[in-house]
Amino acid sequence: MSDLMNTQEVAAYLRIKERKIYDLVRQGGIPCTRVGGKWLFPKDRIDQWLERAAPVMPEHRARATAVAPRVMAGSHDPFLEWCVASSGCGLAMLSGGSLDGLERLAVGQAAACGIHILDPESGTYNVPVLERTLPGHDIVAVEWAWREQGLVVAPGNPHGIASLEDVAAGRVRMAIRPPGSGARVLMDHLLDKSGILLNELSLTESPVRSELEVGLTVLDGRADTGLAVRAIARQLRLDFVPLHRERYDLIVRRRDYFEPEMQALLTHSRSADALAKADDLQGYDLSSVGRVWYNAP
Repeated sequence: MSDLMNTQEVAAYLRIKERKIYDLVRQGGIPCTRVGGKWLFPKDRIDQWLERAAPVMPEHRARATAVAPRVMAGSHDPFLEWCVASSGCGLAMLSGGSLDGLERLAVGQAAACGIHILDPESGTYNVPVLERTLPGHDIVAVEWAWREQGLVVAPGNPHGIASLEDVAAGRVRMAIRPPGSGARVLMDHLLDKSGILLNELSLTESPVRSELEVGLTVLDGRADTGLAVRAIARQLRLDFVPLHRERYDLIVRRRDYFEPEMQALLTHSRSADALAKADDLQGYDLSSVGRVWYNAP
């Protein structure tokens, strides 16, 4: 195959419709260049994009059409965890990060997943990654909450951390999430905006698996700070330095959205008890819970 593919060739290579290629070009979601009025796609950059985005190819879709287990996968969220447990909806939680959740949803290992993936180019959340990685899947993205993200620090903030610049300048130990997680995408974006290189930070030996683990690492004194939602700081009685406001969505297969489990969860999230719990956890804006941000064509 040539190093440069045209739209027909790249569509065949990715095993998706040519029309979808034009959609990805328009959205800026696929590496390409325009030469003589034609779109061309460098094969090496397409391969890198496939590795980075891990899009789901057609052979996986057949597996996803089977009845999915009653599992909520994806990124951990304290309020979602509480609602699943207290609503009696019957869903099981399987937290493993945003991209892990999308992969499980795509191959039929989950009925829904929670994600918070920033698209740095557009400044929007979740929809761009869905269009890149789940073409052809009958999914909807439903708003769960807006959340405060920031730096969790020990009680009293002994290092006086007020920004990422302070983290870099003070060489305090920082817990960090693995590449591909929603929190890591956000951290990379915030570092880039601040002009800070990752190797300027004093990181813990290995990435931590969840925001809760970030908080526990700080609580145990194995790190001085790390990126997590305000609710984690509240639960662990840590201090919190706000940095960013993000949208956390539930990604659901369209037919599962109408099933009793999902409807029970969404109904419970609007109850007086749930609103009181979110207020106690802190850092949540539930004013638009249930809003549909994406409905796959």
